[in-house]
Amino acid sequence: MAITVAELVAEPQLGLTLLAGDTGRDNRITWAHTSDLPRLWEWVTGGELMMTNGLSIPADAEGQVALAEALMDSGASALAIGEKMHAPPLTQEFLTACDRLPLPLINVPYPLPFIAIARSVAESSLLEESRRLRQTARVYDLLRTAGASEDHWQSLVQRLATELDAELFVVDRRCLHPWHPEGQALPGFLADEWAPLSGQVTLAGKKFQWHRIRGRHVLTMDIPTHANALLVVLPNSEPHPDAVVLLHAATVLGLQLSRIVLSLEGRHRLAGEFLLQAMDGRLGAAEMESRLATFGVPPQDFLLVSMSETAGDKTANDGDRLANVHIELWRHGVASASLKRNSRLHVVVPADVPDDILVHCAGADAAIGISAPAAVAGIQRALQESLWALGSARANKLGLARYAQGPSWLGLTGFEEGTALVRRLLGPIFDYEQSQEGDLLVTLRTYLDSQRSWQKTAAALFAHRQTIIYRIRKIGELTGLDMGETSTVAQLWFALQIHEAMHR
Repeated sequence: MAITVAELVAEPQLGLTLLAGDTGRDNRITWAHTSDLPRLWEWVTGGELMMTNGLSIPADAEGQVALAEALMDSGASALAIGEKMHAPPLTQEFLTACDRLPLPLINVPYPLPFIAIARSVAESSLLEESRRLRQTARVYDLLRTAGASEDHWQSLVQRLATELDAELFVVDRRCLHPWHPEGQALPGFLADEWAPLSGQVTLAGKKFQWHRIRGRHVLTMDIPTHANALLVVLPNSEPHPDAVVLLHAATVLGLQLSRIVLSLEGRHRLAGEFLLQAMDGRLGAAEMESRLATFGVPPQDFLLVSMSETAGDKTANDGDRLANVHIELWRHGVASASLKRNSRLHVVVPADVPDDILVHCAGADAAIGISAPAAVAGIQRALQESLWALGSARANKLGLARYAQGPSWLGLTGFEEGTALVRRLLGPIFDYEQSQEGDLLVTLRTYLDSQRSWQKTAAALFAHRQTIIYRIRKIGELTGLDMGETSTVAQLWFALQIHEAMHR
């Protein structure tokens, strides 16, 4: 077992004395660490004797009390201060706080080197190191027997919790929801304490940090394989689980999460292939019903949801930002099948999924368009509806829009009206470009984006100015519209907006 504060102070060759915090004399010391940095508690992983020459000690009573409280909250076992060095006078408020917490406060006689104390702690820890190695081996053996299925997740967490004699929770640091759909939610007192910090790095500013919340020590630590996965540890007894073993436990959980995600990615690829065939009309209704049901989505009552990054985020890569939506939906217990097509993500989900879950899983920067409830026979229409709703959401700067609900888009109420407008205004251009090679549509888009400047359009397309003039005149001939009229330009701009939203 690790040496206690009382046992260390009792070693005659060291000559240590206990200045305060006597009721913490049974605290076990896992390691001795020296630091003279201002925020001494930031170097605590749990169970350490923190040793300082005094540069870390504030001069005022309030600062000294805050230091004692922070060390205690971080899980330090004791604080040792070298005498006749750089420490300011220790205030009575500081000594009283050490007694209250309790935080053992040890005086290190001059000129005893700190290395002598560290050596005594290390020598007493040899047996503890053997115990740690055996426990670490058992932790990794749990991974070997866990299995790769996501169904085995909570079983692994519970077996690790038993090994560590602690309650374990794996949550998403951004929202505090369980990372796994079968995972346990945080206890109420932790959820209440951290709710205002949800989504902020301050919840766990370090990869390994002890907190003291409502009288209990709580550890938060990163799971190394997943950026937003946070392991929360509530020890059931003293001494607390060994810090090194806890780091290995986090690694084991991370490896199991990676196994699960790998399994999900295989299913995700199959779902994408299915949706691609279904949206292109290559599957019959019976086959679509059968295959959609394998992904847990009801084939007669689903929504088709189209997502993209909002137009205001110029640096966003839609594919990268939305690449994990299928995992986020799974984590929140939502069955889905999804397909990335161009810069859009199309997701089929049950019709009863709440809007706030979709927004949460897609992220605050996403625009979302939702079709009316559909069955497999109408999946292509549902795609058109979701794209129209997405265009409405982006145009009206909304996070989410449902088809045929909320504000209109460009004065139109549905994609049928939009399709008719596009066909009437741009149809002749489509027909011309199918029969002959041409860049009329690209030229028109660039011309309108360049405020109808011949020179800017020519520069953007690396073409001669006269070529641009010829193409714009050709567009006027094909459509029968006067390209010099503002009303014509407005109509063509509307048609382009609709066409690009529905087909890009």
